[in-house]
Amino acid sequence: MDTHTTRPQARSRGGIGRLLLRLLLLPALLLGLTAAPAHSAAKAPDFKVIAFYNGTWDAAHISFVQEANRWFPTTAAANNFSYTSTNDWSRLDSITRDQYQVVLFLDDAPQTASQRSGFERYMRSGGAWMGFHVSAFTTEAQNWPWYYDQFLGSGDFRSNTWGPTTSVLRTEDRTHPSTTGLPATFTSSVSEWYSWSNNLRNNPDIKVLASVDPVSFPLGTDPDQSWYSGDYPILWTNTGYRMLYANFGHNAMDYDSGTTLSSTFASETQNRFVVDGLKWLGGASATGGARR
Repeated sequence: MDTHTTRPQARSRGGIGRLLLRLLLLPALLLGLTAAPAHSAAKAPDFKVIAFYNGTWDAAHISFVQEANRWFPTTAAANNFSYTSTNDWSRLDSITRDQYQVVLFLDDAPQTASQRSGFERYMRSGGAWMGFHVSAFTTEAQNWPWYYDQFLGSGDFRSNTWGPTTSVLRTEDRTHPSTTGLPATFTSSVSEWYSWSNNLRNNPDIKVLASVDPVSFPLGTDPDQSWYSGDYPILWTNTGYRMLYANFGHNAMDYDSGTTLSSTFASETQNRFVVDGLKWLGGASATGGARR
């Protein structure tokens, strides 16, 4: 009797012990599972962007730079590229494509001979560039003809609209990687708009991607600084290089109080051009990931 009554009890106690052991081990197992991702390598960025700026002249341009340096890091994280901004333009002296696949000029252009030669060498070696608004402004194109007359094709600044307003833009080429996601026409964010001494359409290397649609006229709020007719390219590329220029990047301002009244990144359609353009410049495919 003792044998028959004690064996089931022994098995019961052994089963309980094993159950308790499993319960004690379960938290450790779960902890190991949840901690595993921390040991996995972070995904490398598809490409690296460096943005140069000065941020010292004209409140509207400074406002754009500050906004860009908030918007681009968030956009970079969402699209798997890295974004570095700097006001040390001497980094252009020896920049290579291995360091940064895309260079941005937010509110200026290189000023010294070493900066200019370094940037030209970078572009001729297969680097990529996107410039905004003031990066094309000059009244002395002859002092750097490669950049202003050949690379950009625009020459000298000729005129501007005032005050800053939106514009309806007509997409002229919807086959370029930067514009395939754009509609036939769209409303830009607020900016001051520039015209140029050179006729971009006479340059066989320049492909105009978008221009002011005639429905925008008159463009401007000051009758003496408004456009009433004409041809005004806003987005373009030079087919000899991996580059894009966008003539926006000037926020509306209350200059007396220093208050920003508009956002350059208020137009989702315009933002699509920037993001798709950066992916093309950086060599990233439509599905993400870089083309090698």
